Amino acid sequence: MLSFAIRALEQGAIQVDSVLAADDAVWSDGDVRPISGVRVTGRVSGAGSGRFYFSGDFEGSAAGECRRCLAPAEYAVKGEAHFIYAEAGDETADEPDVYELEEGGKMLDLRPAIREQWLLDASVLPLCRPDCKGLCPVCGADLNAGPCAHSA
Repeated sequence: MLSFAIRALEQGAIQVDSVLAADDAVWSDGDVRPISGVRVTGRVSGAGSGRFYFSGDFEGSAAGECRRCLAPAEYAVKGEAHFIYAEAGDETADEPDVYELEEGGKMLDLRPAIREQWLLDASVLPLCRPDCKGLCPVCGADLNAGPCAHSA
């Protein structure tokens, strides 16, 4: 579960261990999506009146096209996440690392912030392997399969 009742958070910190599914509505067309979801672990706690803090980690796998040879490339995405949530009108609500809670809202939803952090950490230019040789710029042959007449 990545949404929490604010009333429960006001009673004390909550441990997070959940998955943001690859088919969740939070993802947009064109996003680098996880293959089978993003595992999120951490803790949400109070950070003053009307403020909450999430600190944790996320990890998953993404797939794309190798930037050198155009073969399918699957790669791991891992990162740390630290978010502050504040009520609308809070003096810190305009800061880039602060997410605004809906006015009169009863829930704190981590999904949009996790999506944003995932997109910042996921490569849009992956490699199929670190030593990928790419394609021949003359004939387009895959140099990972061996040299072509132009690269010899």
